[in-house]
Amino acid sequence: MTSNEFVHKTVLLKETIDEVNPRDNAIFVDATFGRGGHTKELLSRINNSTVYAFDRDEAAIQTGEEIQNNPDIIGSNKLVLIRDNFENMKERLNEINVFAVDGVVYDLGVSSPQFDDAVRGFSYKKEARLDMRMDQRQELDAEKIVNDWSYNELVSIFYKYSDEKFSKQIARSIERTREDHRITSTLELADIAKNAIPAARRRTGGHPAKRIFQAIRIAVNDELGSLERSLEQAIDLLAPKGRISVITFQSKEDRIVKHIFKENSEIDLPRGLPVVPDNLKPLLKQITRKPILPSEDELEENNRAHSAKLRVVEKI
Repeated sequence: MTSNEFVHKTVLLKETIDEVNPRDNAIFVDATFGRGGHTKELLSRINNSTVYAFDRDEAAIQTGEEIQNNPDIIGSNKLVLIRDNFENMKERLNEINVFAVDGVVYDLGVSSPQFDDAVRGFSYKKEARLDMRMDQRQELDAEKIVNDWSYNELVSIFYKYSDEKFSKQIARSIERTREDHRITSTLELADIAKNAIPAARRRTGGHPAKRIFQAIRIAVNDELGSLERSLEQAIDLLAPKGRISVITFQSKEDRIVKHIFKENSEIDLPRGLPVVPDNLKPLLKQITRKPILPSEDELEENNRAHSAKLRVVEKI
């Protein structure tokens, strides 16, 4: 299935690139290339610059190769594709002698094509094998978690990653079902989750399986752990005046971004200290004290924009 068969609307596109300060003769990183929305916007505003694009998804890399071969998009710039988890950003860039960058962009939403392509197993609405891997080379997938992880491990990820109130009931129902047969289907898992929740509680709050699928997807791809490790590396890689723009779509991610940015931009100094030593000075300046949110027009046009938040910091 080619990248052109799906349409993906990039959320907060203009705002994200505005805030990363596009300029000529610079180095940028798109940590979550996806279908290239932010990279294409960035390339349209810079000259004689390089964008290093990270993604684990083979289809995303194929899209990137199409952009590389399109001189109208590339212009005088260079696009370097790196198929890897963004938690390996520093190591992979250092390998090719890149030790400082002028801007990093993160779009932490799962791209529309991944959800819309039923084969990938991300959707609770479409029949597919339980997969949910962003990197198809990875061994751990949703089927393994659902069938092989213990009851306590399932309860833990349902609580931790999706705040599911009925985590125990759903995990118990999964446990009972897999005693009879292996659960391999997205729709079967969706039904199990739905039937484990009391009927009265199913009438509000969207599809009962939505939170469970989110939790399993986060666990399969170690999304929150990878984000934490990647952000620390991005901060380290930033050149002075360089910026990081991060779009989040769920509270767990946003909390991590907010905490790491705050931790690196605020200092608690002892009273009466005449001069702040260099080792105590903050690394970052917060450009957005409160997150930038999508406009009313964007919310109307793109349903997936509703939970988006953009936070930006600058290296001091």
